[in-house]
Amino acid sequence: MNPTRRDFLAFHTAGLSAAALMTLTRPDNARASDSNDPGPHLPPRAKRAVHICLMGGLSHVDSFDYKPPLARFHGKTMPSTVKPDTFFGSAGLMRSSEWTFRQRGESGLWVSDLFPNLATVADELTVINSMHSDSANHTPASFLQNTGFQSNGFPSLGSWLSFGLGNESDALPTFVVLPDARSLPNNGASNWSSGFLPAQHQGALFRSSDQPIRNLFANKPVTAEAERDARRLLATINRKHYQSRPDDDILAARIRAYEIAARMQTSVPEAVDFSTEPQHITDLYGLGRQATADCGRRCLLARRLLERGVRFVQIFSGGAFGGKPRHGWDGHENNKVNHAREAKLIDQPVAALIKDLRQRGMLDDTLVLFTSEFGRTPFTQAPAGKLGLGRDHNPEGFTVWLAGGGLERGIAFGQTDDVGWKAVQTPVSWPDLHATVLHLLGIDHERLTFYHNGIKRRLTNVHGHVISKILA
Repeated sequence: MNPTRRDFLAFHTAGLSAAALMTLTRPDNARASDSNDPGPHLPPRAKRAVHICLMGGLSHVDSFDYKPPLARFHGKTMPSTVKPDTFFGSAGLMRSSEWTFRQRGESGLWVSDLFPNLATVADELTVINSMHSDSANHTPASFLQNTGFQSNGFPSLGSWLSFGLGNESDALPTFVVLPDARSLPNNGASNWSSGFLPAQHQGALFRSSDQPIRNLFANKPVTAEAERDARRLLATINRKHYQSRPDDDILAARIRAYEIAARMQTSVPEAVDFSTEPQHITDLYGLGRQATADCGRRCLLARRLLERGVRFVQIFSGGAFGGKPRHGWDGHENNKVNHAREAKLIDQPVAALIKDLRQRGMLDDTLVLFTSEFGRTPFTQAPAGKLGLGRDHNPEGFTVWLAGGGLERGIAFGQTDDVGWKAVQTPVSWPDLHATVLHLLGIDHERLTFYHNGIKRRLTNVHGHVISKILA
């Protein structure tokens, strides 16, 4: 009996790399078909992006949104202008900011002592204090942050960028995901899914270990001759298999994934090898300190991947919710303890990434995003009339920031009300932010579409406006 394709892959120790010589019968277009409108549509201000994605809700009133009136209201009932609409239904007394705010750098941008290292790069930041979201629930809010929709099955921002702009490297993925070492984020791979876009545009997960990509190498040594022969044979088998199924997107993506994986056997070990980095750079990222080592490695790896042609890198801070202590920015029980712990892990590495990109001349054409699912309430999560230690979810007003190519630097845009409850001046939605990110990378968000189930889908759905006032 002749061996099947499955038999061959299961039998041969070099199965992973056997497709390196695969040539598809149609052009290997990493972007879109003729029926869609890939970018770039306008001159890009940035070539690449890195997204620091905070799982849970960063308290804006404790970090980047300075609200002096909170000190006056501490321990008091909420002002009449604040409607106590909360996720868990318990609105206690007002609580002042837990950390002291100071004006930083030449710009005088307000940043609290929660982030002392990020405060040193305040002049690089473009802070948006008027974000709002349509959900206060972790799962849909996380989807909104990453895909622009509240439900599963839609492509992530990184996938849209891969689809719209294509690959810069033929030896590394276009979109790489670096999760927190403690656990994968809530919703798992749905955060970096390609949804209904071709499967080749989904994020590639790199783990914090000696082998960041599972099964990249054979379990047993393989001679160069055996490797070469296996690749040639499997390329022939794959070509014939694909010719009989030319419209099978999943098959095409899988074959292409094997082809890239073969090249990655050389490119990935080189990218994750920090031995060539000077001591002052590893110290800058905090690789020698236990608290910052994990995020420091991921931030340094992000810079190295961006240098080598990866288009979009996503770094997660925090993992799946539940358990004690929580793996993320979800300060229900004690917001000060929660945020102090989480900030200690990422403050130095993220600031180091910005400084490193700047000193290498990369920040002017690299976009850095720092976002969370929502913010936290200015009042405590406690029974009425009680002063608690935690803060509840707040989608009505919160803060994100950007840095890098094409942005006004050292500015704060938009405002929440006097106590940081709701966005009141130039509110910014997720479609607005996504439209702006695409714009900075040379894409018109209304033109980057994909026809699916009778609808021309796009990242911003039917919404979104570019935030022109934050552009340089």
